[in-house]
Amino acid sequence: MLPILPVILSGGSGTRLWPLSREAYPKQFLPLVGEDTMLQATWKRVAPVAGAAPIVVANQEHRFMAAEQLRECDVAPAALILEPIGRNTAPAIAIAALQARSTCDDALLLVLPSDHVVRDDEAFHAAVREAAVAANTGKLVTFGIVPTGPETGYGYIKSGAGLGVRAVERFVEKPNMATAQEYVASGEYFWNSGMFLFKASRYLEELKTLQPAMLSACEQALAKATRDTDFIRLDADAFAASPSDSIDYAVMEKTADAVMIPLDAGWSDVGSWSALWEVSDKDASGNAHHGDVIEIDCRDTYAYGTRLIAMVGLQDVVVVETDDAIMVGHRDRVQDVKEVVARIKRDGRSEAAAHRKVYRPWGAYDSIDNGSRFQVKRITVNPGASLSLQMHHHRAEHWIVVSGTAKVTRGEETILLAENQSTYIPLGVTHRLENPGKLPLELIEVQSGSYLGEDDIVRFDDVYGRAK
Repeated sequence: MLPILPVILSGGSGTRLWPLSREAYPKQFLPLVGEDTMLQATWKRVAPVAGAAPIVVANQEHRFMAAEQLRECDVAPAALILEPIGRNTAPAIAIAALQARSTCDDALLLVLPSDHVVRDDEAFHAAVREAAVAANTGKLVTFGIVPTGPETGYGYIKSGAGLGVRAVERFVEKPNMATAQEYVASGEYFWNSGMFLFKASRYLEELKTLQPAMLSACEQALAKATRDTDFIRLDADAFAASPSDSIDYAVMEKTADAVMIPLDAGWSDVGSWSALWEVSDKDASGNAHHGDVIEIDCRDTYAYGTRLIAMVGLQDVVVVETDDAIMVGHRDRVQDVKEVVARIKRDGRSEAAAHRKVYRPWGAYDSIDNGSRFQVKRITVNPGASLSLQMHHHRAEHWIVVSGTAKVTRGEETILLAENQSTYIPLGVTHRLENPGKLPLELIEVQSGSYLGEDDIVRFDDVYGRAK
């Protein structure tokens, strides 16, 4: 039997879990259930049945987060492929299949979203092993989730009769409640998990027949990609030429070889705060709380935050706190958070895309205070990391080291700063900040000037390829 090569899709934006999940830091990179992030949990779940390190497909804006979280799991991906734009799942999987074929004759691709929860790993492993038998014969296998009740937030798969692997009769879109109840009562319908297993060669054969323009664009995007030690960067123009479509529409609904295997493993796509409440551990009153939470006489509530949250006499309520936003809603209405995000975008506010704390390949910065002509940031630089050599036209900066050691380039001079030491970077002076030590560098930056936007950066040299 061919080896199983996991393909982990990590390109989503996850805004349904706003304000915790945002475009710049979506839910797959968050520890929503347990200590591992969802990306890390996905790899650890599949590792026991994997025959190789994973291929990970990610948004290019998330490349360093994906690489760092995989490094923390002690796994070096077979490839970390960066999408310049999102084109849905069918092209992403095509790229992974082409990459797999370029490094081995063939493999069974186990396609997994990076932001799902599976509570029963053993049941998942058993289903994968059973599906691999069918996939090895040329079938394209999808995993249908045994429904626990009528659900209007999922698509459904109608299967043929039988036990184990069975034919797929049709895929259906998210139904209304009455239709969902009919589906579940019939016993013929399963939730569409978005997980697949098939030979790389078979998927490419189907694309060649069903979606030749998509396959051609993906071949060009990979052939013209730039490659370095860590990443494969797809050619933007070639990838943009690909039709944008899901694997369901592009292939699975049209192929004659689609089959399904039932999966009953405590699965959830964690597509809303209510779904996250359902898969979280709860107390005797049905409350699922994460962080510093005091509750009095509450039932079936969900709370997530870093500061003290006090809840009194609430039922079926969700409270989510971040540094710059608080969301409070009824569990039956939290799907409407997408309307909040849409309004934030219409108002031109930043909270839809980014947190107050912004992660960079070298570490992170947190904008802790600001006013007219000043801004204060708390900056963390990872050991051995370096910011770009840069200059600002409109602001000066004061740096005060809180902990660690800073190596500072300031014009023609280079200085070392220890704890409680500081320096001043005048407007227009070329500068760079580095951490030469073994411990994280933490410092306070005070900016002053007429314009303090992040786009007032002229980069001259950057180890992360951001120099302009």
